[in-house]
Amino acid sequence: MSQKLYVGGLPYKTTQAELESHFSQAGTVTSAVIIMDKMSGRSKGFGFVEMSSEDEAQKAIDMFHGKDFDGRTLTVSEARPLEERPRRPRYDEGQGGSY
Repeated sequence: MSQKLYVGGLPYKTTQAELESHFSQAGTVTSAVIIMDKMSGRSKGFGFVEMSSEDEAQKAIDMFHGKDFDGRTLTVSEARPLEERPRRPRYDEGQGGSY
């Protein structure tokens, strides 16, 4: 069964292909995604890598957590499920102010 990993501390110039290539040293990478800022289109400095098995995911954590990657120290851990967050009010929902 595949396992998703959180990868933090990525250099902003890192591409998804580079992330996938780096993590393939630990095993088969099912997917690699770098999270991008919607407004600027720039990397947020973190992403997710899905390894094809739990053993490969643990190997990737052991190999890369706390290690240097292009001048930055990586944080690699098991990804947690997205938590439900309270809905943010929209600008047009009675928050006051002028339009």
